[in-house]
Formats: sequence, structure tokens, C-alpha cells
Amino acid sequence: QVQLVESGGGLVQPGGSLTLSCAASGRTGSFYHMAWFRQAPGKEREAVAVHSKGGENTIYADSVKGRFTVSNDNAKNTVALQMNSLKPEDTAVYYCAARVGRIVLSARRSPSSYDYWGQGTQVTVSP
Repeated sequence: QVQLVESGGGLVQPGGSLTLSCAASGRTGSFYHMAWFRQAPGKEREAVAVHSKGGENTIYADSVKGRFTVSNDNAKNTVALQMNSLKPEDTAVYYCAARVGRIVLSARRSPSSYDYWGQGTQVTVSP
């Protein structure tokens, strides 16, 4: 059974940094895509970053480019999201998601494309 567990959320001041981690257990070796999504109150869930196997480029939301970086450790079955220069508008619940099969680029930002989800971790950016 697949489980994704996020950690690392919390309260941070604007301009600060946080690193989120997603630990995967189960059939982790078969994940082609692992992604980070976020959902703020009253807003739709949006893709923040999508990491793919096969040397494909990681894609980022325009709003986080240059500030957020995804890294993965296949040996530890973890994927991390390093978040720098945080802004109040980054406040949201952040979710880790995984997909087994490869999907086209246009589908990678859609929450419905993912097979497995973590429970989410709250990130609050506030003075």
C-alpha cells in the first residue's frame, strides 16, 4: 500500500525559508512523476512543482520559479521542496502527490492526474 507523508511545514516570516519533505512508502520505484501542490483557503489546488524521471525537466509554477527547488533522493524514497524568499501569498496547505505512469506535459499540473496523495502540511508566511 502506498503512503505519502509530508513534513516540514510551519510558520515563517516573509523572506524566510522552509524545506518540505515527502516520504514515500510502498511501490515507490514505479512512480514516474512526483509533485508538490498547494491549496489556499477558497482557492483551487494548484501545482507548485512536478519532478519526473528520465531526465525530464522539473516544471514549476510561474509564481515560484527562482524561489522553490525540488530535489529527490531515490535511495531514501523522498522528495523535498526547498522554499526560499517566501511571501504571504505562499501560505497554503502543501500536498505531495505521485503518479505511476508517464503523462504528457500538459496534464502534469492537473490534480486529477495523480494516483496518490499525502495528507498535507500547513505553510503560513506571516510577519
